[in-house]
Amino acid sequence: MSTGRPKDGNTQLTVVEQKPGLPPRPPSATSTAIVEYEKPVFKEEEEDLEIKLRRIIENVPVRVSNTSGSSAGSGSGDFHQYRQMRRKEQDRLARMDADYQKRKEIAEYTMRREERLKAAEERTAKKRLKRQKKKQRKKEKKIKSSAEGEENGKEESSADEGDSDNDEEAAK
Repeated sequence: MSTGRPKDGNTQLTVVEQKPGLPPRPPSATSTAIVEYEKPVFKEEEEDLEIKLRRIIENVPVRVSNTSGSSAGSGSGDFHQYRQMRRKEQDRLARMDADYQKRKEIAEYTMRREERLKAAEERTAKKRLKRQKKKQRKKEKKIKSSAEGEENGKEESSADEGDSDNDEEAAK
């Protein structure tokens, strides 16, 4: 039978280096531990899972009520307790299913709504572009017609001036 002690009393103690930033260790004379406990270092993913698990454990109530005993026989009230527990569990599952269906319908509705809004925005943008092009063409046409009108006016006025010169020369 093992006593947990090494044979022949051969024990080896090693000195653990002091890490910077940690408080000084107590003298080794007061500690009889061969290996000192160090808190485990979790990776970030493991730490997230640990936090989630703790949150679930803290927030989910554990209800154990009207548990049946381990005796072989059952009393006259056990059947009614069983029916009550079964009905409560069925109600709980039905509520969970209804909640799941409701969340699913809401998610589908929001997805369809976003698609409709996106399609409407695309149609609006297309029509806006079309209106802007039409407005731009109308503006260019107006500028072009006014520019041609000015050129025609200049030609007519220069023709009138030329005629007046010709009239003056004819008068001489």
